[in-house]
Amino acid sequence: MTRLLLAGVTATFALAASAVHADSFNLTSQSVADGRLKQPQFSNSFGCTGGNLSPHVAWQGAPQGTKSYVVTMYDPDAPTGSGWWHWVVANIPASVTSLKEGADSTNGGLPAGAVKVRGDSGEAGYLGACPPSGQTHNYVITVYALQVDRLDLPAQVTPAMLGFMTLGASLGKASLVVKGGR
Repeated sequence: MTRLLLAGVTATFALAASAVHADSFNLTSQSVADGRLKQPQFSNSFGCTGGNLSPHVAWQGAPQGTKSYVVTMYDPDAPTGSGWWHWVVANIPASVTSLKEGADSTNGGLPAGAVKVRGDSGEAGYLGACPPSGQTHNYVITVYALQVDRLDLPAQVTPAMLGFMTLGASLGKASLVVKGGR
């Protein structure tokens, strides 16, 4: 019984310590002004006239033991019944702590080893925001810190499957919720 109690107390302190460290994990973006996505991050299709450039993202304070990252951008307000995955990049090396604006766009520059995952457009790579005319949506940009060097992704991995794999290897996450409308 004492051994079980000691194990429980140890696990509780370990979780508390990682939660404290995870609180210092944060995400910023120069592609956001006054809480809103800038025009270059909007799509250049579906009636939108943006630059379709993936946003700049930078993070700091990742949990100890981080070996890789996953970055996503999700629109929970998309009129689909399940939201919309605009951007999903996996296997970003732990040595990388930012992605420049346009890194996952046509002439971008993702770090070596990073993998573009198909979003809800059906294509791998960033698809800019483009809410229906007259609407403002929330866009959740998240960086996940993983305890593995890389995720072993199936060739046709979906955002949902990647999410499942990410949560199983996650040490923590940092998110930024921004608005976008037209």
